[in-house]
Amino acid sequence: MPVSRRPVDLARFLPLSPQVLHVLLALGQGPLHGYALIQRVRDQTSDEIRLTASTLYDALARLVDQGLIEEVDPPDAGGDARRRYYAMTGVGRDVVKAEVARLERAVQRARVALNARKGTSR
Repeated sequence: MPVSRRPVDLARFLPLSPQVLHVLLALGQGPLHGYALIQRVRDQTSDEIRLTASTLYDALARLVDQGLIEEVDPPDAGGDARRRYYAMTGVGRDVVKAEVARLERAVQRARVALNARKGTSR
C-alpha cells in the first residue's frame, strides 16, 4: 500500500534569504559539491552573491535538516571521495517555486505602486 504524503506547509520556509534561494536554484540544475555550489552561485548572480565556505556549509546543514536538500552519491565514480554532493528534494523544488511566485507578486506590486506614483505630482 502506498504511503500518503501529508501536504507540506511551504509558507513556513518563506521568505528565503537570497543566498539560500540561489543555492537551491543552483541545485535545481543537478547535484553539486560545496565548492561547485559557491562557484555556481557566483556565476548565476554575476558575482553579486559570494558565499564563504562557512556560510554555505551552515546553510547546507540547515537545508538538509529541513528536508529541502539531501546528500547524494557523487555523480561519477572517479570523483574525490572527500566531497559531499547535494541535490534538491521534491519539497525543496516546491519551496523554490513558492518563493519565486512570492517574489513575482512583490515585483508586480512594486510596479503598480511605482506606476501609480508617476501619476501623482509633487
